[in-house]
Amino acid sequence: MSISVRTIATFAVAIFLGIVAVVLTRSYVNNATVGNVTPAAASTVPVVVAAQDLDRGVALQPNFLKVVNFPADAAPASAFHAVADLTGSKDQQRLALRAMVANEPVLAANVSGPGGKLNLSSTVGAGMRAVSLRSSDVTGVGGFVLPGDRVDVFLTRAAGEGAQTLTQVLAENVRVLGVDQSANDEADKPVVSRAITVEVTPDQAQAISLAQSVGTVSLTLRRVADDAPLTRKSTSVSDLGPTPRRVAGPPPGPAIRVVRGTEASRFNFNVASGLERAAAAAPAAVVAP
Repeated sequence: MSISVRTIATFAVAIFLGIVAVVLTRSYVNNATVGNVTPAAASTVPVVVAAQDLDRGVALQPNFLKVVNFPADAAPASAFHAVADLTGSKDQQRLALRAMVANEPVLAANVSGPGGKLNLSSTVGAGMRAVSLRSSDVTGVGGFVLPGDRVDVFLTRAAGEGAQTLTQVLAENVRVLGVDQSANDEADKPVVSRAITVEVTPDQAQAISLAQSVGTVSLTLRRVADDAPLTRKSTSVSDLGPTPRRVAGPPPGPAIRVVRGTEASRFNFNVASGLERAAAAAPAAVVAP
């Protein structure tokens, strides 16, 4: 069977057009892919993250860290961009101020300065002060106040000589820095402490220091993320309402002393109660029809 020249030419043209279509399609797809990927790749920044779980207080080593590319608009503002910024010689090492998990960005607030120590002063905010106050199982909310919690500080005292007792606000929504000698904000077990350290302003620190010598300082524990200001700044005894009156009983009757041999007994006789007992013991009257 012979194939005509026209048929062969038709097949050749179809094959050529198919090759041209494949080339054009591949070129279009490649250009679209390059156009979508290149801007995203160019808008990333390197961020240092933990290569493994890190405990609080550990000295940062190069093998504890790694660099990951983050989108430029999603990178934390206080992140580090090179492992060398966090590591150095023995006297320039940084310490982890809080526990971190693998792949968590290492932020400036979570590590000490070069050659830093794991101390409380590194966690106090700018312009703030750390002040300690005496605590007990009552004033310290039963031991449920832990580092990292938010509390309100109150003073209960007598307003003056002969005046009524009142409770006033010394500081509200302040952060607990430490409980006794522990500043670990990963703690989760209640403990009855003798001292609690809070972060306050300089003026609040003076007020709390003075308050401990004139009355009883106590704490109230806030719910997580509760930033609402207190509406009442002081409470006095009169704000609790009037004192209930005590109802006095009937006056005691005359006393009778009875002697039986060597034993003596004393009885109080009340006329009203005696009449009531007599009436109760008497038979009921019968009314004739």
